[in-house]
Amino acid sequence: MKDLTRGSIVSHILSMAPPIVVGMITIMICQLVDLYFVSGLGDAAVAGVAAAGNAGFLVNALMQMLGVGTVALVSHAVGRKDRDDANLVFNQAVVLSVLFGLLTLLGGFALARPYMRTIAADEATINAGTTYFLWFMPALALQFVTQVMAAALRATGIVRPSMLVQALAVIINIALAPVLITGWGTGYALGVAGAGLASTIAVFIGALMLFYYFRRLKRYVAFHPAQWRPQLRQWRRILNVGVPAGGEFVMIFIFMAAIYYVLRDLGPAAQAGFGIGTRVVGLIQMPALAVSLAAGPIVGQNFGAGNYERVRETFVKAALIATVVMIALTILAQLKPGLLLAGFSNDPETMSVALLFLKMISLNMVAQGLIFTCSSMFQGLGNTKPVLWSSATRVLTYSLPAIWLSTRPGFRIEYVWYLSNAATTLQAVQSLWLLRREFRKRLVPPKGKVAGPASPEPVVPLAREPA
Repeated sequence: MKDLTRGSIVSHILSMAPPIVVGMITIMICQLVDLYFVSGLGDAAVAGVAAAGNAGFLVNALMQMLGVGTVALVSHAVGRKDRDDANLVFNQAVVLSVLFGLLTLLGGFALARPYMRTIAADEATINAGTTYFLWFMPALALQFVTQVMAAALRATGIVRPSMLVQALAVIINIALAPVLITGWGTGYALGVAGAGLASTIAVFIGALMLFYYFRRLKRYVAFHPAQWRPQLRQWRRILNVGVPAGGEFVMIFIFMAAIYYVLRDLGPAAQAGFGIGTRVVGLIQMPALAVSLAAGPIVGQNFGAGNYERVRETFVKAALIATVVMIALTILAQLKPGLLLAGFSNDPETMSVALLFLKMISLNMVAQGLIFTCSSMFQGLGNTKPVLWSSATRVLTYSLPAIWLSTRPGFRIEYVWYLSNAATTLQAVQSLWLLRREFRKRLVPPKGKVAGPASPEPVVPLAREPA
């Protein structure tokens, strides 16, 4: 365990953020591997795998519920030096992850073909997507428990093991994909089924490695089968924090869907350019997102310990670091947008849309960095409802005007980006206001006490994190 209630806050953030960035990049690479190797099987295979993979976005919302709830409650317990509660929350989250995983598995098997029939255009795409889905579903189910294990480690200030496991899982996936999809070295090609199976094997090995880490190395939190009996009170604690965070994920999905809907009449190049631009923006925003994710456990531990001034200090420093990072990235996007977009498409019209998108949307990167930071603060404080409200506000202030404008004569694609920037800026302002209100309500020490450590109990000896 790493005690985040002491030492330099900036040092804690900067030491935790790089492994988080690496972990996020490896996840993004993992999502692209299957599509890359499936591309040789034809358009129907690519379309089927891509469409089936989109369902994983909604599954990620469920994973977010467990991950955010686990980080918040475990970090609070760590700050209070309440190891028993930290372990109880972790083990109950493991039980929930197994339950969610089983429901996801059963739901996927039952709904794979009906889901593909609602979104695919032809029978070949339906068959390819269904086949991939059925072989990929075990991977999605297993990711629930790996999400909980990684969240518990992050709550205790440890991020490196999860990053290493994710990186190794991606390497395994990359190695297995050509063997299983095209039959390299075996002569037995599984096609799209091999793509799903490669991901499932990689995730399974990653889950085993994290399980071994918890079982063989003594940590602040560990598996205790005696605590696996379902306790509804603990489930409510986890989901009260996690459900609004999952709802935020759904709001992002709706926001993106609204943009695609508005662009539908502007031609395929508009949607393709937006898709490319979104991937690039998501990639270059990762450092600021990693800073905010690193700040969450720091806030959680210090809030649990009653170090309220240190909570405020964490916000200020995380916001400053994220702002500096986003300013640098904004300058890069304004001066060298072509460099960031190089190699994504050979179609001039598509690249023109992507270039315009990147130059205009990059102007709100500072606002987006503040949104990331505020969201992480709310997660650390254990109240994620304000995040959901601000996300819903963004969806409403963008979607309704954008859909209305798209029906007006003379509608231009620039209007979509203007509205997006305005909605993001409004969300940033609202998030800051809501966080200020939350600080006033919750960062108030009891009468007669000064904000500081929650209890005089001796600190549990800390184990060093392996390199």
